[in-house]
Amino acid sequence: MKKLLNNNLIKNYIILIVFMSILEITFRLISNIPVLNVAMIRVFIGLNIIALIISFILSWANRKYSKFLVLFISLIFTIYTFFQMGFNNFIGVYASVNTSSQLGAVTDYVREFLLSFLPKFYLIFIPFILLVLYYVFVDKFTELKLNKKFVLKRHIKYEPGIRIISTVLVIVVLSLVYQETLVNEAMQDDLQTVSNEDLFAYPSVPSLAINQFGVITFGFLDIKSMYVDPPETYIFSATGDNVSYDVDRDIDDTLWEEVIKQETDEELNMINNYLINSPIADYNEYTGLFAGKNFIMIMMESVNEIIINPELYPNFYKLYSEGIAFTNNYSPRNSCATGNNEFSALTGLYSIQNNCTANVYRDNLYSTSLFNLFNEAGYKTLSMHDYTEAYYYRSIIHANMGSGAYYGVQDLGIPYFNEYRNWASDEDFMDVAMDITLDDLDNPFMLWLTTVSSHQPYNVSSVEGDKYLSITENTDYPMDLRRYMSKLKTLDNALGILMDRLSDAGILDDTVIVLFGDHYPYGLKDTTINQVLDYDLDDYEREKTPLVIYNSEIEHEEIDKYTSYVNLTPTIANLFNLEYDPRLYMGYDVFSDNYWDIVTFADGSWKNDLVYYNAATSEITYYEENSYTIDEIRAINESITNKMQISSLIIENDYYTYLSEALNNVEIIKETYASVGTENEDILGG
Repeated sequence: MKKLLNNNLIKNYIILIVFMSILEITFRLISNIPVLNVAMIRVFIGLNIIALIISFILSWANRKYSKFLVLFISLIFTIYTFFQMGFNNFIGVYASVNTSSQLGAVTDYVREFLLSFLPKFYLIFIPFILLVLYYVFVDKFTELKLNKKFVLKRHIKYEPGIRIISTVLVIVVLSLVYQETLVNEAMQDDLQTVSNEDLFAYPSVPSLAINQFGVITFGFLDIKSMYVDPPETYIFSATGDNVSYDVDRDIDDTLWEEVIKQETDEELNMINNYLINSPIADYNEYTGLFAGKNFIMIMMESVNEIIINPELYPNFYKLYSEGIAFTNNYSPRNSCATGNNEFSALTGLYSIQNNCTANVYRDNLYSTSLFNLFNEAGYKTLSMHDYTEAYYYRSIIHANMGSGAYYGVQDLGIPYFNEYRNWASDEDFMDVAMDITLDDLDNPFMLWLTTVSSHQPYNVSSVEGDKYLSITENTDYPMDLRRYMSKLKTLDNALGILMDRLSDAGILDDTVIVLFGDHYPYGLKDTTINQVLDYDLDDYEREKTPLVIYNSEIEHEEIDKYTSYVNLTPTIANLFNLEYDPRLYMGYDVFSDNYWDIVTFADGSWKNDLVYYNAATSEITYYEENSYTIDEIRAINESITNKMQISSLIIENDYYTYLSEALNNVEIIKETYASVGTENEDILGG
């Protein structure tokens, strides 16, 4: 026992387990993650395993060096935890090795990133400070006392064989107990749709993994995920997610059914069966409202509801107050908010939660994209953005989605800066975009625009940030907010240019404009945003952004359904009466009688006017008493998980390319049989 008290392995183990436990608890308290729940048992067991492994490795080192290494490792854990809190606060998700491309959003804006840290985040350094104080003031005194008491002049070691056997034995026992916590029903959350076992094998939802395993263990699991594939287990059934109903929209599934019959790849048929059995949205009173009109869709950089201001931003307000305004629209941030949200708006799919989907799968083809739907209807399609491809490979992504021509900032020939604080002017952008678009009006056009002027940073001087500071000179707003609002003025002026150019060309009445924000201005703190917006920003309310559909000939209308960018493609397809199959999208036509009135966030959380469900903590906030039963909450969770998993499989398998080729092959063979007069029920198997 005396040897144990003065043994390097045991001592380092005790120090590490105490330090990591305090660090983990501090992190959870700061991050509002429950501490008093069964997950903490698993977290604590996992920390024990980590502490034992590290202590065993350090036990072979000199005691002096092992102290230094304990301090160094503890500092790394502290900095990593501090970074995760800041990254989640700044970007909206926890950092992962699978989203390393998004680190550019931090390295390019390191000043803004550091300034975004909330004061309470610095409390995470308290455990490390206590550890340093222990080594400075307590450890040496304790060692001297032990040495004097046990007359030990130098470090007493275990025999190597005993040390190895005993440590391995304890780690094996703890690992078996840990494995039991992954599968034991008492240690599961009934509302959690990704099992802890699958989550441990591949931490596909970082926020949920951190809640269930702790931030330190997540770090190790995240590194491991670079070398393993996600588990191929899914909760959805082969017959789709919802109940079908009678519809007037007639779609012939003969060829698709034959593809399913002949397909031998289980994963592809899993997608086939899910989609073909999903409900077909029917025609509705909005179907074809804008058929044949020109279409302009604008994804507005970092725009939230601050822009809904008739005095400061009259052009946007005109569109908002005279068009169809969606009062509960959200643009949930994810691993690569701008690129992935643009991707979702154009495809009607959820991006993959833990990677920069738009970039990673840029070579995929999307026959169902918004560009291709308009291509099929005979439109000229174009897309433009007033910045370079430093972050997203739009020239490849948009081409593979069917854009007839993509123009980046160099192609547009407008002034821009390489320094991150100064972006191109949306005013210049809009003028040149109209020059190109209006040059040829022989066919109706579909134009996608992604703006940039209102991008952060806001806490440093910049051309667009300083240009219109006068509009807020009589306010007590902080300078970062004033610069943001100045940048919004540039965007609003660009919208004025757009309206004037369309009017001068005589096509304003024949053009539909859709505007939405890619994400809220996350370069501003919530307290700063609340100086303009007076509603509570918790429960994902900070993700609220405007969505407007405008045409000069329609009546103003406000839609209070809960919506997001994933609904845009099917909604627009219906408004223009484009040929599309509603089952091939994870979003819904907002105007459908069977619209699913829920907005889903990147980690599987969701809300509507009745309930907010936090997927990371499995906490339910009811806005009305007894809104849902637990079984109903669980059913919604499973439906959301189904859609996200199917969406991921579609992307990972380049499914639309596969389906187009498979349908084409079946049709060719069918026509071949018909041309030679052969009757064959089994087209491919005869």
